[in-house]
Amino acid sequence: MDRDRVFAFLSDRQREGRACALVTVMAVEGSSIRNPGTHMAVCEDGDFAGSLSGGCIENAVVTEAQEALREGKPRVVRFGAGSRYIDITLPCGGGIDVHFQPLASQEFAEQCNTAIAARKPFTVQIGGGEVAYLDGWQELKADVASGIGTFGHWPQPRLCIIGHGASVEALAKLAGAMEIGSGVLSPDADICERLTTLGPPAQLLTRTSDTHLLSSDPWTAFVFLFHDHDWEVKLLARALELPHFYCGAMGSRKAHSARSEALLASGVPADAVASINAPLGLFHSSRDPETLALSALSEIVRAYQSADFAGHDA
Repeated sequence: MDRDRVFAFLSDRQREGRACALVTVMAVEGSSIRNPGTHMAVCEDGDFAGSLSGGCIENAVVTEAQEALREGKPRVVRFGAGSRYIDITLPCGGGIDVHFQPLASQEFAEQCNTAIAARKPFTVQIGGGEVAYLDGWQELKADVASGIGTFGHWPQPRLCIIGHGASVEALAKLAGAMEIGSGVLSPDADICERLTTLGPPAQLLTRTSDTHLLSSDPWTAFVFLFHDHDWEVKLLARALELPHFYCGAMGSRKAHSARSEALLASGVPADAVASINAPLGLFHSSRDPETLALSALSEIVRAYQSADFAGHDA
């Protein structure tokens, strides 16, 4: 999830007056660690952000980007199977076609960063010797021979963590380590204070009816981590009304059965209750906070990667 860092890098270096190139995976043949539309940013001095492999080709990518910057012209280079770099092979046995675009102005990166900050979908369009920012998401299209393509980007996932106990802090810290944004709502003032000091915003819940504190967009994951399930019903009911791609709640199957009955009795539609991921996480019966956090975040990332966000491209 290094895309946001790539565009921030471009803006920072260009503001310093340094020339930069945007590097984009156009196509993949066979297996590859990164998908088409993956970006990397390279500065004229060889500094870079992002990655296109597990370290197999980054040095060659930097060299190609620096040459493209010196020439002032875009290029497409093949790495792996069928490449002129016969001494560089990808362990997966595949090949990737990579586009190098010297950036003429700061406007493109600034536009991308503005969309990222506003959590709006956007598209990178390359071709004709230029790169352009487009509002909204467009389907990936790439023609390697002509060096023309469009690469749509959705906002990154964001966690809304609601609960108390050590698992709240463990999940917020793990999300931060993965550069996934999060916010916390908790009735525990100490947790809120500690997390705010570390970075993720945290707000204090004082009543079970503090549903006005919940906010989201289609790229939000709600995670409920209450041991005292009496806190959940009103907050969960509101979360299920708001846009989200994932909603999960901690607890055993017995606890979730009681939770579901309470939600249904409060008027929450049955299909909304059925959409709750519970027990929480990819692997259940996690006994310690760190393992539960890993299990939950793994399930959330998988849900994000498999979600169909069509209809949210404005």
